[in-house]
Amino acid sequence: MTFELPALPYPETALEPFLSADTMRFHHGKHHQAYVTTLNNLVKDGPYASKSLEEIIRLSANEKDESKTPVFNNAGQHWNHSFFWQSMKPNGGGTPQGELAQRIERDFGGLDKFKDMFQSAAVGQFGSGWAWLIAEKNELKIMKSSNAMNPIAIGKQPLLTCDVWEHAYYLDYQNRRADFVRVFLDRLVNWDFAARNLR
Repeated sequence: MTFELPALPYPETALEPFLSADTMRFHHGKHHQAYVTTLNNLVKDGPYASKSLEEIIRLSANEKDESKTPVFNNAGQHWNHSFFWQSMKPNGGGTPQGELAQRIERDFGGLDKFKDMFQSAAVGQFGSGWAWLIAEKNELKIMKSSNAMNPIAIGKQPLLTCDVWEHAYYLDYQNRRADFVRVFLDRLVNWDFAARNLR
């Protein structure tokens, strides 16, 4: 199986002025592409060659052989980035609707409290990583993960994610991670995508 860089679900300019076309071009076309290329080289002709991306993540996450760590890192980053692009949309933000809105109210005490908790997790992630909204046993939760780790590697259901690696925001926000995360929540987040993942 050969993995390919997925097309962005919107033009590179579509998230401006909140994320620039330059950021999208480097992040998607350079960083994400590098993970895909490296993953293909790592799994070619090996035991993971016929596996799906999700299978590779689940299997390599539990691999005791440290030589398999690069496989997990690149598979995880490919999956995480593919999920992140869909977690945003032009004219995003606003308020979730329907069951997702009800669950956020029930599990976090409202949208504003959810945003505060999500931002705290995202900003508090030391170094590189991700903040996630997940569903676990009929409850919505927030989790953060380092580097390439993600919810599917540990059997949890992701609804949306925010990339807090510096390359996700540095061209536009420099070291102001908190500003980027707030913009993500207020102006970019794709609640429709999260709602579809809840079903």
